[in-house]
Amino acid sequence: MAAGSLTHLGASGEANMVDVGSKAETERTAVASGAVRMLPETLAVILAGDARKGDVLGTARLAGIMAAKRTSDLIPLCHPLLLTKVSVDIEADEALPGLRVTALARVSGKTGVEMEALTAASVACLTIYDMAKAIDRSMTISDIRLLEKTGGKSGDYRAEPG
Repeated sequence: MAAGSLTHLGASGEANMVDVGSKAETERTAVASGAVRMLPETLAVILAGDARKGDVLGTARLAGIMAAKRTSDLIPLCHPLLLTKVSVDIEADEALPGLRVTALARVSGKTGVEMEALTAASVACLTIYDMAKAIDRSMTISDIRLLEKTGGKSGDYRAEPG
């Protein structure tokens, strides 16, 4: 297979799940991030814990963790993984203004956890939007991206700052 080719496509272009049976099990980690931009007043309500739906940050954190565990149910060609660690951190960023989400996924296995980290970050951002939309429907979700990954045959990756 040529370097950079799409591993999920067969010879005729059909979508296939990658066979990872012969790959070595290694420790694999991925970190992804996202942002929710909002009005400063919305951020203040969330940080004060005054949102009508309850604890926005705690609920978003839990939703992201749950989503990482269900990634193979959401993304058709992802392998189900026995994740050993998932964490979701959410920090206020007054410069946005809004919240920055960082998700980590870890596994000892034959395939990477980039999709699990990206799914966790995405769903945490969506949950923030859902819980605060009554206050601010103009919120935007952006900057969902892989920050880094370690382990596996393709080696380590670290995104350029930005």
